[in-house]
Amino acid sequence: MLQQFDPRNKELKLYVNGEIVHRDQAKISVFDSVVQGGDAVWEGLRLYPEGIIWLDRHLDRLFDSAHALAFENVPTRESVQDALWETLEVNNMDKDVHIRLTLTRGEKITSGMDPRLNQMGCGLIIVPEWKPPVYDNSKGIKVITSTIRRNSPLFLDSKIHHNNLLNNIQAKIQSNVAGVDAALQLDKDGFAAELNGTNIFAVKDGTIYTPYAKACLPGITRGYVMELARANNIRMKEDDLSLTTLYTADELFCTGTMGELTPIVELDGRKIGNGKNWMVTQLNGYFVQDRSEHCVDAKTRV
Repeated sequence: MLQQFDPRNKELKLYVNGEIVHRDQAKISVFDSVVQGGDAVWEGLRLYPEGIIWLDRHLDRLFDSAHALAFENVPTRESVQDALWETLEVNNMDKDVHIRLTLTRGEKITSGMDPRLNQMGCGLIIVPEWKPPVYDNSKGIKVITSTIRRNSPLFLDSKIHHNNLLNNIQAKIQSNVAGVDAALQLDKDGFAAELNGTNIFAVKDGTIYTPYAKACLPGITRGYVMELARANNIRMKEDDLSLTTLYTADELFCTGTMGELTPIVELDGRKIGNGKNWMVTQLNGYFVQDRSEHCVDAKTRV
């Protein structure tokens, strides 16, 4: 499923390192770390009529990721929030918006890998777009298993929400070639980790299962779904999930800020369950019902 350009985004104004500029004028230095080595962290946010959902958790992860990568001269939480709301206001945005929030290690004094060359403080980029969820959740998606394994903490810890996305992009290329919507990535031991851009859940005999957060990003929406299940007395378990477990599940679905809760109707040519998707429909109902409790608007600071 290919995302489409929304004509309203033609005149977007973006936040780049302290300035709000038209998208055609938005620039960063070729010496910035995100250009030099993908050395940055990011968050994807979604703006609903009630506000930005789970803004506090997204900012926690942003700053935790920056700390794990030893970023220095990081902007304050308050200044990031102020920049975020200012950017939304100048674009007259109040709903149906996806926001890409990127914090880079900053500009280097000369090309090189050494973070000691970063002496100008972090860079902050905010890209808001009118954009619906990436998938048609009423129809669900088809998925193949990628040959590209998801990184484990042995190599690059997926708990750091970093901009080094080539691992995911290679998997997405494989799904494009196969003519499906997304690719499932396995961990080093052959168990399910996550899709190339979302977390995965399986339902079997009334219990919801999801992979341990070893080789997957412990996503914000993933965590929210786990909380929703437990709050509504639905059995919820983290486990190692083999492909056979997924093929024979009653339901599969994936979660993410960009896609919300999306049924997976086919995996590697196998139809999943009976196509009813009762559990994800129920969880989506709880998600909509409880959403306002977890949204932050411009008048409310985390």
